[in-house]
Amino acid sequence: MAGKFEPKEAVQLDPPKDDVISKEYLAKCDGTHEGYPIYVAIKGTVFNVTANTGSYGPGASYNVFTGKDASYGLGKSSLKPEDAHPDYSQLDEAGLKVLDDWYTFFSKRYNVMGKLES
Repeated sequence: MAGKFEPKEAVQLDPPKDDVISKEYLAKCDGTHEGYPIYVAIKGTVFNVTANTGSYGPGASYNVFTGKDASYGLGKSSLKPEDAHPDYSQLDEAGLKVLDDWYTFFSKRYNVMGKLES
């Protein structure tokens, strides 16, 4: 199962950046602010998902995760806006595995833009 999260088509990723990204800037990266990319943060790592507006753009199913660290919602597999927050400390073991799987999935498809400010 080593290739379980491999994309169907090869993705050429840039080297990961280690920029510090403010929560204010991240909030503008939700697909509704012209001139801004679309970002999703998982466990503090910020991914650029702009190339996949079909899934993450305004009105798309996963847009709820954009412009914020949505770790809890991803780990819960929840599309509820109230679950799209960074505190995943309440996830059970299965939820933590799901969250780690999402992190792996994103890291194989989307460029890392940096880390969310603490």
